Amino acid sequence: MSTQKPATSMGVRHVTPILNVSDLGQSMAWFEALGWTRGFEWGEPPTFGSVRDGHFELFLCVGGQGGRGPAPPAPSFGQGSDEAAETGTWMSVWVHDVDALHRRCLEQGIAVSWPPTDMPWGVREMHVRHPDGHVFRISKGINEQD
Repeated sequence: MSTQKPATSMGVRHVTPILNVSDLGQSMAWFEALGWTRGFEWGEPPTFGSVRDGHFELFLCVGGQGGRGPAPPAPSFGQGSDEAAETGTWMSVWVHDVDALHRRCLEQGIAVSWPPTDMPWGVREMHVRHPDGHVFRISKGINEQD
C-alpha cells in the first residue's frame, strides 16, 4: 500500500500560448483570414497583442518570448517533410469542420502545408503555416459528432 499523498492540482484556469512574430499587424491579418478576431494591442508602436476565437486566445509578441523562423519550403508532414527543421511553435487546434476551414484557407491565400487527410490515429487533420514558421495542426476526430 502506498503512503504517498496524491499530487495536488495547480488549479489552471486558462492557458494562453505566446507566439514570437516578426510583424504584429501582418500576424493579426493572417489570423483574421483564418477567422480569428483581434484582441488587444499594446505599445507604441504595438509590439504585443492578441487574437481570439471564442474564448480561446493567443498572444503575439514581436521579437521575443519564444522561437520563430522562416517557413521551410517542404510540407510539414509526410513524404518530403523534415519536422526537425521546423523552427516555429506547433499547436494543435480542434475545429468542427476541417474541410470548410481548408476551403477558407485556399480562398484567403493561406499556405496549407499538409492537406486534409484522414490519419491512422483517428483524426482528419490539415496543417497551415504562419509566415513566421508556426505550424497549426487543425484536426477533428473522424467519428466525432458536433
